[in-house]
Amino acid sequence: MAAGRAAGSGSDTAGPSFQEAHARLLADKSIQFSLDPHRPEPPPAWLRWLIEALGDIFPLLRLLFWIGVAALAAFLLFQLAKRLAGEKWPWKSAVASDDDDWRPEEGPARTLLAEADRLAAAGRFDEAAHLLLFKSIEEIEARRPKLVRPALTSRDIAGAAVIPDQPRRAFALIVLQVERSLFGGQSLQERDWQQCRTAFEEFALAKAWGS
Repeated sequence: MAAGRAAGSGSDTAGPSFQEAHARLLADKSIQFSLDPHRPEPPPAWLRWLIEALGDIFPLLRLLFWIGVAALAAFLLFQLAKRLAGEKWPWKSAVASDDDDWRPEEGPARTLLAEADRLAAAGRFDEAAHLLLFKSIEEIEARRPKLVRPALTSRDIAGAAVIPDQPRRAFALIVLQVERSLFGGQSLQERDWQQCRTAFEEFALAKAWGS
């Protein structure tokens, strides 16, 4: 019995007790045993003011939104009723008005065409086509002075989006034939001239401008 007590007493003094070891562990400041709860930073004063202001006027904004929706719906219904009654869409009317500004006077256009026909009758197809091209450029410049600039070529002008589709296509055909004559070394024939003449009619004469 005495030996057993001695052995037990020796084991108790062999090292620190659990309580002592635990106390030293808790006292170690290099070890974190708990996490502080995250506390977000409060929003700045200007943001709190903005949120409060929006909250105050939100009912008014919602009212204005629905008024705008109702006004847009009423406008579309009104335009639809006019369309069903036979009137054009307002944006279509604006395009047609813009096209009307491009329409050359028919008298001078026919006089020019007669002069070109005389050149063509004498077999001078190149000169006749050149004449139509130059007069077409003058016509464009008269209606859109800022479009025609010295640095632009005839092909550049033919690609200008501001020119309505039909006269632009007709003008481009005249440009193509004249370029063949000037830079391609190919004299125009009567068939080429007839294409230029038809294109100029589509470009310049009133009948080529649809409503």
